Amino acid sequence: MNKINELFKSAGDRKLLSLYFCAGCPTAEGTADTLRAMQRRGIDMVEVGIPFSDPMADGPVIQDAATRALRNGMTLGRIFAQLKAVKDEITMPLVLMGYLNPILQYGIEPFCRSCVECGVSGAIIPDLPFKDYMDVVKPVADRYDLRVIMLITPETSEERIRFIDEHTDGFIYMVSSAATTGAQKLFDAQKLDYFRRINAMGLHNPRMIGFGISNRQTLESSQANAAGAIIGSKFVTLLNESHNADEALDKLFEALGLQDGDR
Repeated sequence: MNKINELFKSAGDRKLLSLYFCAGCPTAEGTADTLRAMQRRGIDMVEVGIPFSDPMADGPVIQDAATRALRNGMTLGRIFAQLKAVKDEITMPLVLMGYLNPILQYGIEPFCRSCVECGVSGAIIPDLPFKDYMDVVKPVADRYDLRVIMLITPETSEERIRFIDEHTDGFIYMVSSAATTGAQKLFDAQKLDYFRRINAMGLHNPRMIGFGISNRQTLESSQANAAGAIIGSKFVTLLNESHNADEALDKLFEALGLQDGDR
């Protein structure tokens, strides 16, 4: 069974925590140590960012991280090499998150094959058109048992959400707002209504809420309305400040009101 499916199946009522970081930032060789620290501290799933020069869905923090990573010489091939080196150590599900252009340059089938060879269980491609997913990417990804995760936003129609739910597996990435990524202090009533509306649809796939989660209030709101939360910008900021994943996790857990034992 794919590790993503295993995670949600085994979690039961426990709420999950997934983190994002951009490979190659703050240092070119930090991927392995960051993953080891996350696994040691009980993070459930990790999104490894593929740096790209035009990350349209990302806010300034992750845009800056991508720029730093590219300056550090990070490429998709180098990411695969770093992940392959720790494949036997890292047991938590890994999801590559990146834009379509670098993946097309690498090749869809080579990308899926490399994911499997390096222990990657899924991919998030924010600018992948759904028709291209269905016609081109899904048939290949299915052969490699790779989950392609789709995003929904408050503007996504119910019809489209149900279509996504029917034709994907793993989980649905539930974006908290139509804005770009970035930390928020709280989720307003409109966002909470959106969470409850999706929750009431009875979807087949579990949902993870991301974008804007940075403190205990936003974490608890997300976990109350989905299977768990995804944190990106807040952790990327802390990692860039400390250059040490354990220190960044200490500060993140403090901001979220968590202890290591909570994981």
